[in-house]
Amino acid sequence: MAINATVFKAFLQVADMDRYYYADHTLTLARHPSETDERMMVRLLAFALYADEALVFGKGLSSDDEPDLWQKDLTGAIECWISVGLPDERFIRKACGRANEVVVICYGRPADIWWNENRSKLQQLDKLTVLKLLPENTQALAELASRTMQLQCTIQEGHVMVTCDAGMVEIEPEVLHGDFRSAHA
Repeated sequence: MAINATVFKAFLQVADMDRYYYADHTLTLARHPSETDERMMVRLLAFALYADEALVFGKGLSSDDEPDLWQKDLTGAIECWISVGLPDERFIRKACGRANEVVVICYGRPADIWWNENRSKLQQLDKLTVLKLLPENTQALAELASRTMQLQCTIQEGHVMVTCDAGMVEIEPEVLHGDFRSAHA
């Protein structure tokens, strides 16, 4: 965990009807001092979207060489690399050289500007899927953040519903590049 990180505990129930994946996950998230609740909750959502017993949180903000989440096979080969935010195009290209599948989940008001600046280069990467989340959705997710969370995430036909005692957020990630259905299935 990062130095001076704030530790959050999440019990996450995932019901992904699109992938027929139903599991409970007990997760520990270390929120980097420079990370917001919004970004941390987008990382948690990314976990839910690609949930797997082998998916783990990487060092993310604390390292230039690791994603926010990744999944490796038993040989150590990277099956899935997930970055949250607005990563540098060179970082994404490098990730595509190292992993079988790369997912970028962009969010925030500057996401459209970032996509327009990087679109032509990123659309050349076959292993890449780029999803965009609306600011009102990610801000609503941030409001669900607490040091100890019990969340339920239901995914059906690309629609995501995150619920807990504090409320509910409905999200439909927009696919900017790639095929969310094939990458997600």
